[in-house]
Amino acid sequence: MKINIEIDCTPEEARRFLGFPDVAPMQKELLETLQQRLLEAIRATDSHTLVEQWMPLTIRGIEQWQSFWARLAGAAGEAAAAGGSTTRRREKKRD
Repeated sequence: MKINIEIDCTPEEARRFLGFPDVAPMQKELLETLQQRLLEAIRATDSHTLVEQWMPLTIRGIEQWQSFWARLAGAAGEAAAAGGSTTRRREKKRD
């Protein structure tokens, strides 16, 4: 036995029938509050402030990169002073 029931109603009518709360006013208020906060944040932030905040990170990154290469060069220099390159070691082992 099959029973098919078709209900033709709007989402608003279905919410009322099922007893779900109407969240539209709360949603509207929440979106208005978020919009106000976003606009305040945009007004408070200017390009000069953003550049000042981001620049130290960029400079720090460059300094870290330079430090990395300096350490790498120092380690290579120490390895060369300690016994030469790896090709020389292989030549000595063959003898």
